[in-house]
Amino acid sequence: MSEACEFYRDALYEQLARLTKAMAHPRRLMLLDVLLQAPRTVEALAEQVGTSVASTSQHLQVLRGARLVEADKKGLYVTYRLADDLVHGLLRDLRELARHRLAEIDQLQRQVHDQGPGAARLSADELRECLSRGEALLLDVRPAEEYRAGHLPGAVLMPLEELEERLSELPRDRPIVAYCRGDYCLMARRAVALLLDHGYQAHYVDEGIRELQEEGLPVEASPS
Repeated sequence: MSEACEFYRDALYEQLARLTKAMAHPRRLMLLDVLLQAPRTVEALAEQVGTSVASTSQHLQVLRGARLVEADKKGLYVTYRLADDLVHGLLRDLRELARHRLAEIDQLQRQVHDQGPGAARLSADELRECLSRGEALLLDVRPAEEYRAGHLPGAVLMPLEELEERLSELPRDRPIVAYCRGDYCLMARRAVALLLDHGYQAHYVDEGIRELQEEGLPVEASPS
């Protein structure tokens, strides 16, 4: 191999390694997952992933250096967002690869399903059929900014931390279907467990809003 070819090969793989190096931290993957739902300030991201603002900022700078996230400054606050939909595809493919190649992922998810209200789980197709009959109330249990960024039409916003205090607002004569960020998020399962304990008819879907959209369900945004 010529020196020029070796230089090209080494330089190319060095650039590819920038992406894997930037993502090679659990908190950075969490940050990308949260940003998949909606843009956030550093302070809001720190609260979501459970790290200090300083630590979160450092992780974001690494992700920004790899061009995985972008930032917009308004006044005193910097808001971060995913660079584009290709990052979403990368996260989706990473999860799919992990599900197929890492037995630990399957074991963890089995434990969650075994401990949760397994009979209450709906697939995207079952959700579509349920909605076509107009018999269910959709419940979005994510934070408000994620709901505003994109939600299923007609879904009622009721963040998980508010749910118990607002149970009286929910009908008892209709099934309730809760959704959240996807199969790595437990908010919908926790919501359904609470609803079932209080005598409601409740189900949840594993897919997040992006996955449901890819399954053909409509998604709409709300003004801030």
